[in-house]
Amino acid sequence: MAQEAAQAKAQAVLDQANKQAHRIATLASQHVTSEAENEKAIAAKRQAEADLAARKAEVARAKLNLDYATIRAPIKGRIGAALVSEGALVTANDTTNLATIRQLDPIYADFTQSAADLIRLRDALDRGDLEEVSKGAAKVRLIIDGRKYPLDGRLLFSEAKVDASTGQVTLRGEFPNPNGELLPGMYVRVMIEQGVDTDAIAIPEQAVQRGNSGSSEVYVVKPDGRIAKQAIRTGDLQDGKWLVSEGLKAGDHVVVEGFQKFVAGDLVSPISTDAKLSADAAAKPAVN
Repeated sequence: MAQEAAQAKAQAVLDQANKQAHRIATLASQHVTSEAENEKAIAAKRQAEADLAARKAEVARAKLNLDYATIRAPIKGRIGAALVSEGALVTANDTTNLATIRQLDPIYADFTQSAADLIRLRDALDRGDLEEVSKGAAKVRLIIDGRKYPLDGRLLFSEAKVDASTGQVTLRGEFPNPNGELLPGMYVRVMIEQGVDTDAIAIPEQAVQRGNSGSSEVYVVKPDGRIAKQAIRTGDLQDGKWLVSEGLKAGDHVVVEGFQKFVAGDLVSPISTDAKLSADAAAKPAVN
């Protein structure tokens, strides 16, 4: 560039001034030339040094301006379509975006939870029905098109206020996205673990029947091997299983298959769902 050429020229002038000043100083020490000539040579040398310093400053300024012409993204991600065509004039304070870069790994998901749910959660924690999961250890999972995203995320924060128009609180989760499977703007469902019930009873969704009054019922196998109908009270549905708050106790055997093959009071030979069913046992009611 022109500034670098000017710097090289100033360096050459300084080299010549140094040699001239050295020669004049040698002659002056031998009283061959006047002291005035020596002072003139020293002044020329200093002037060349100052001119070289000025040229170096101009080169540094030019490189800085050139560096400003290269726009570097502050984040890593995937860039979208250019919003400004090549050759268009942009300035430092221009509000026009050149392009949009989206960070994909990690990626964030914002979701909401009703204030009423948070109040019920806090009440359950206060009663000791649930054990609280700390924010740093809370697992956050995504459901995409009915399937679980394989990588768990973590809860980053929860807003300290409720949206007056919706009655909900905004939360944010962070998820690893090494394969770029998650994209901004995707619609996903979020499951978050905020409390743990260590004594919970959960039964498969298909085990719950509806009575004539709309109440929830299940078929249980009594110790004598006979089928009985049992009214229950269900809570939330999680991972395809109903949480049972009333009506069952640990160790009860609940029928989950083969309802069309028996009626209440029948004597059955239950088979655990954990065992492999043979062909001749497939018709028997399975219990959980």
